[in-house]
Amino acid sequence: MPAAALLLLLGAVLSGCSAGASAAGHEPWPGEPQRAAASATPSATPTPRRTPPPTATATPRPTPTVPATPTPAGPPAFDKTAHSVDDAASPWVVVNKSRALSPLDFAPGDLVYPDVTYVNRQPMRQGVATALVAMFQAGKREAGLDFSVQSAYRSFDSQTRVYDEDVAQHGQVYADTDTARPGHSEHQTGLAVDISAVPARCSLDACFGQTPQGEWLAANAWRFGFLLRYPADKVAVTGFTFEPWHFRFVGEALAAELHRTGVTTLEEFFSVPGGTEYR
Repeated sequence: MPAAALLLLLGAVLSGCSAGASAAGHEPWPGEPQRAAASATPSATPTPRRTPPPTATATPRPTPTVPATPTPAGPPAFDKTAHSVDDAASPWVVVNKSRALSPLDFAPGDLVYPDVTYVNRQPMRQGVATALVAMFQAGKREAGLDFSVQSAYRSFDSQTRVYDEDVAQHGQVYADTDTARPGHSEHQTGLAVDISAVPARCSLDACFGQTPQGEWLAANAWRFGFLLRYPADKVAVTGFTFEPWHFRFVGEALAAELHRTGVTTLEEFFSVPGGTEYR
């Protein structure tokens, strides 16, 4: 073989060996540029993140409205104008030394005689009679007490006689302290009742207030629509001395209001004149 051809063959062999060694991972020679590995592991494909579903916005439920518990209504306010204090036929009429009946000789038209014990058989108005019977029955049932009617309705003429007799016996000054002049008497309205104990004790006397009957009436008469009309501490207001036997019918509504408020006279409650002098 010619020498030139032999040299060419030897160079090809050496070149192939060099290439194989490099491909097999031969460390590069100093200064030789590095080659990227042909078998480099490709980058892993990132796992796509799952987008969370949008959070559902809860629709707020309306808070149920709980109706407020209504405040119980109290009793209606007392109406002071429900009845007249000037009309002689009114259950609230106020008659005293400053306030005469109009007309002066007024006489009620519904007088009756209730089934009770009498000292003097005198009538009274129907409403008074009904309430009086209930009161006497309650006194008997609750406390074992018995009562009688000492006096009730007196006409203008009857009151004239009573007043004149008192004047003749004690003088006018004294008579004016405990007996009303005709036309100024509650007895003439048919709404007043003088009550005595049975058996009789302290009739038409201040000591009646210390009897069992007087004490029971003072504590309980309001329940039946009656007012102890002439209290001991209100002489300057009512114009009359203490009469624990004299009860005036005003009806249950007014009697209850007087009891509730602690007012003991019609003059003070209705803000009308009273006093000890006749006008």
